[in-house]
Amino acid sequence: MSMEKKSKRQVRREKMRNQAQRSRLMMIGLIIVGAAILVFAVVLTQKKSVENIIAVTPASLPNADGLTLGDPNAKVSIEVFEDFQCPACKNFSEGIEPAIIQNLVETGKAKYTFHNYPFIDGRTTTSDGESDQAANASMCANEQGKFWDMKAIIYTNWNGENQGGLSNARLEAMAESIGLDMTSFNNCFDANKYQGDIQADYDLGDQMGVSGTPSVFVNGARAGQPGFIPSYQEIADLVEAALAAAQ
Repeated sequence: MSMEKKSKRQVRREKMRNQAQRSRLMMIGLIIVGAAILVFAVVLTQKKSVENIIAVTPASLPNADGLTLGDPNAKVSIEVFEDFQCPACKNFSEGIEPAIIQNLVETGKAKYTFHNYPFIDGRTTTSDGESDQAANASMCANEQGKFWDMKAIIYTNWNGENQGGLSNARLEAMAESIGLDMTSFNNCFDANKYQGDIQADYDLGDQMGVSGTPSVFVNGARAGQPGFIPSYQEIADLVEAALAAAQ
């Protein structure tokens, strides 16, 4: 009788073990399926995000030489410090910069230089956030003579701070959209080749008193008030004063 009871207990234990094993396998299967669905959703979202890049028409700019526009011998120098994630920088670049180029740079009154100041990520030498990677992409585009086109397409596709609009995949798609050699660009971008140049710009901004972006200086004098976007007129007045002082 005891052997029969023991056998029944063994059968019950085996049945319970089998049920537990099936439950574990089912749970593992559900986890794998869920992970696969999540990965697919992320990949699909990234693909759609990359496919939605807004193209730009290459601009005709005066005497473009790297990150500087205009006559290299101009007596007045306008310098702007920007973070590509900064909404005020987008507004300045699209709303005020064209007038600066047309009225002050093309006329020979001043030269105009862009400086990277990627502070939104939190500045560290190992940062790989959207601000730093956008700066990285802009410098790799500059290596192929297309900094200003990259700058334009980055701001055209801006969608907010740390919203994925300047992800690596999107920056690479922007680079392709403006006709860069992608092998060269990717080698440059992946190596963060111009990290030292970006850091040098950032350090220069600190030395000049940059506390936010955009910050604009005319022959070293700040245009406008810290924390506010300088107006075109404020910049133009400083240029005219600098020209008068140079007479």
